[in-house]
Amino acid sequence: MFSGIIEEFATIVCIAHDRGNIDFTLKCSFVDELKIDQSVSHNGVCLTVVKIENGTYTVTAMKETLERSNLGLLKTGDKVNIERSMMMNGRLDGHIVQGHVDMTAQCIDIKDANGSKYFTFSYAYDKEMAKRGYFTVDKGSVTVNGVSLTVCNPTVDTFQVAIIPYTFEHTNFCDIHIGTQVNIEFDILGKYIARLQSIL
Repeated sequence: MFSGIIEEFATIVCIAHDRGNIDFTLKCSFVDELKIDQSVSHNGVCLTVVKIENGTYTVTAMKETLERSNLGLLKTGDKVNIERSMMMNGRLDGHIVQGHVDMTAQCIDIKDANGSKYFTFSYAYDKEMAKRGYFTVDKGSVTVNGVSLTVCNPTVDTFQVAIIPYTFEHTNFCDIHIGTQVNIEFDILGKYIARLQSIL
């Protein structure tokens, strides 16, 4: 479980294909603190550390993960938002993030907001999925590339988020442009409420 508060971005130093899987080797400032089998969120995707050596660590993404996320589009040198799993003895500064990416969305607009920026994202609307809680609500939570954010101006298939300068500079939002695909995870609370309504 994660909070959506990004610790830093890691840099991809190697990508290796193994049948339907992809091994990503990355470098970050806290490699020496990681352990084998530890969960780390990468652009919002929970992945397991499988190797640590020479100041780098490696995680593996399987076929389903690659199909649901933007990880398959990554290249050597790309920056990836990372967050270690949440410790249960502190404040929840973001919101409850599972690290289970639901789908990708595409950036369709970026507007300046007098120092901050509004990013608009579009995603594939599916009525049946919406009934199961796969949608956004005004002032609700959404996770974009692992970042916990507040939704603005949602429609059935779009939403906006406001990005302050600190977040822009310390996450890979600095690399997002119109056309960029991002990972999104809808709020788990909305999914539970939708499920509860469907069975009562």
